[in-house]
Parts: sequence; structure tokens; C-alpha cells
Amino acid sequence: MPEITQEPSPETRRLQGRVAIVTGAGSGIGRAAALAFAREGANVVVAGRRVREIEETAGALEAEGVKALAIPTDVSRSGDIEALIANTVRHFGRLDCAFNNAGIEGVFAPITDLSEEDFDQVIATNLKGVWLAVKHQVAAMLQHGTGGAIVNTSSWLAKGALAGSSVYSASKGALDAMIRAVALEVAERNIRINNVNPGIIDTPMLRRFVNDETAKPWIDFTPAKRLGRPADIGDVAMWLCTDEARFVTGQSLLVDGGYTIAGMR
Repeated sequence: MPEITQEPSPETRRLQGRVAIVTGAGSGIGRAAALAFAREGANVVVAGRRVREIEETAGALEAEGVKALAIPTDVSRSGDIEALIANTVRHFGRLDCAFNNAGIEGVFAPITDLSEEDFDQVIATNLKGVWLAVKHQVAAMLQHGTGGAIVNTSSWLAKGALAGSSVYSASKGALDAMIRAVALEVAERNIRINNVNPGIIDTPMLRRFVNDETAKPWIDFTPAKRLGRPADIGDVAMWLCTDEARFVTGQSLLVDGGYTIAGMR
């Protein structure tokens, strides 16, 4: 079934004139979220390691009638994060929203087969990278003084389990715990922080593990009877940054078509 997206009018765009950062914006969930922010009127800074892909995303955003800026960024490097935030504020004058989506799957294998390097690589991007981004995004929002909203990509694996995912699951479970603490720190300054926890989503990352045939068991187990689409997650990340979610903070929201609760039946 084709996706139907209703084009908002300029008068009703929920993020009109705001400035958003989306990391991991070159493809998949990040690109879908960046497009969702743009459709709602936000100017968007797209960040990622693959220059060609983030530049393509920026071009697609400008076709939506907003301003876009592509900044190559490796979120595991503190210097890259600092430069991303500084360049955003320098270019647009402020930061209102951020979706920290960049992440890697790492190696899925029994814990006895994993190396310390396997652990460090995933934690550096999925946990430390988000911690660094949140740290500097909060500082920018505090400096401007008008508050803001931050969303991070976690995973259903922070709630469920899959054999071989010990490192990836650790990175996402820690992320869910982290945002609860940060939410308490910044709530009185009108800054909200939440996570979105995708289920089985049809992204380039998933396709490195499965094809149409091997995806069937995942689909059959999901009550919604389909794989998730990047826009299913991107739209929720965007919504969490709108005023409609103004009383939501410190939450990790499963968006999985019922996949996680299916195991409880």
C-alpha cells in the first residue's frame, strides 16, 4: 500500500521557522525524519559520515521550500559534534530541535565471540555519540533561552531481547536510562528529551541482515503484519519536537507495530 502524506499548508506547519539537526540523515530513518521536519517548515541541518548522501538529503529538503545545510559529521568524535552545533548556530542563529539518529549495528554474535574492540566501536557511536550530541545541543538551547526538544533513536532491543545483540542492546538500554536523568536536569528550562524505539524497520541497516524471503518471519510475528517504514519512525521523531508533545519528556516510545508486546501473548 502506498504511503499517503498530507502536505501541510504554510499556515499550519507545526515547526515553521524552527531549526533542527538530524544526524544519520543520509538514508533510512534519518532521511525520513529530515523530510518530515522540512514538511512542517523547519530549516534542517543534516549530518552524517557519507557526504554524498547527506548532500542529496539536503537537496530534497530544499525542494520542500526550507533551508538545509549538510555537515559531514562522525558523532563518535567530540570535535565533530562541537563543530556541528557551532556551525548550526552560526548559520541559522539558533537550535530548536534535534534528532540524534546516527548509529551502527556493530557485530551480532555470541558474547564469547565478541572482542573489546567490537564493544568500544558500538558504544562510541550509539551511546557516547548521543551523549556528546545531547550535551552540546542542550548548551546551545540554554544559551538561546527559548527551550527546545531533543529526540534520540533507541531500539526495541532496549525492551526486548535477541541472541547475539549484547553490545547493541547495551548501547540502547543505556540510552533509555540516560535520557531520564537528562530530562530531570533540563525540564525547568523548557527543554524536553525523549527516545523513539523502532521495531523491525525496512532500512539499509536491516537489509544487511535480511532479504524479502528471510524477513517473512519478522513480518508474521509483527501484529501489524508488515515491516516498519522509515517514515513511521521519522514522523514520530518530528512529532515529539512539536508543541503537540509539549508535556512529554523522559520517555522511550516503542514504534514497532506491536512487535515487542507480541512476545507477551
